Amino acid sequence: MVAKIHLFFQIPTNDDDFFYNLDKIKIKRHTITSDKIRLLCMMKRIVSTIVISLVLAMPTMAQTRKVQNKPYIDLRPFHFGVIVGAHLQDLEFQNVGPQMITMEDGTSAEKLVVLDQDRWDPGFTVGVLGEFRLSTHFQLRIAPTMYFGNRHLTFHNLTDTKENGEPIHQNQDLKTAYFSTACDLIFAAPRYNNHRPYIMAGVNPMLNLSGKDDDYIRLKRFEPFVEVGAGCDFYLPYFKLRPEIKFLYGLTNNLDTDHAKRLRDQNMLMYTNSVKESHSKMFVVSFYFE
Repeated sequence: MVAKIHLFFQIPTNDDDFFYNLDKIKIKRHTITSDKIRLLCMMKRIVSTIVISLVLAMPTMAQTRKVQNKPYIDLRPFHFGVIVGAHLQDLEFQNVGPQMITMEDGTSAEKLVVLDQDRWDPGFTVGVLGEFRLSTHFQLRIAPTMYFGNRHLTFHNLTDTKENGEPIHQNQDLKTAYFSTACDLIFAAPRYNNHRPYIMAGVNPMLNLSGKDDDYIRLKRFEPFVEVGAGCDFYLPYFKLRPEIKFLYGLTNNLDTDHAKRLRDQNMLMYTNSVKESHSKMFVVSFYFE
């Protein structure tokens, strides 16, 4: 016994007219034996049974309760903790473009130098926290923290070239040590078993403790950040662990525009004056122990 199923489909003439209508699928000039049809039907029933079983099992799994660790830890009006983590930092520059440079012999020339941080540079984070319980779902967290890192900056001199014709490059390792005092508002979901997800947002003013007068680029001492992120509380037998991911963006221009006046080497001016604005960005992964 042979069963015949017809399929015809339309091949589109271009991407904009592309469509694929499953209701019009028919197979032409191909035969399938009854055994293959029965095998396909059996596989379909097996897949349907597995899907239905998983759907019916989900409410049962969601209602499974476990013994709660530290059941009253979130009822404290105030508590302390420690922070360790890592971060990636970047600088977003706005270049000046072509500029007129006065040479040592008194002549002037037009130079084009472009500055860029060509990668996200890693660093590490340590700090402490104090958290106030505002309500069942809201907490206010204050976290004095130190951010240690290094930014790799590259200046591309597109006017002057080497003997092989390549542009001249100058590099600077801009070491950074920030002291910050983040103030975050946390909204947490209801606790389920031994975990509790949350989202957070806040402001993070930072004090830059690094910088040298003989660097090409120097950043301002103070820079405010806005930060948003998410995390989850994990209630362990002896403490609460809170992994968190957040993104920080600098709100102001953190470039020290007066730095060029303090340079002793006048050959550095074309690199220092090549940029007029910069903003910091950070991607932070932290672990809170409470």
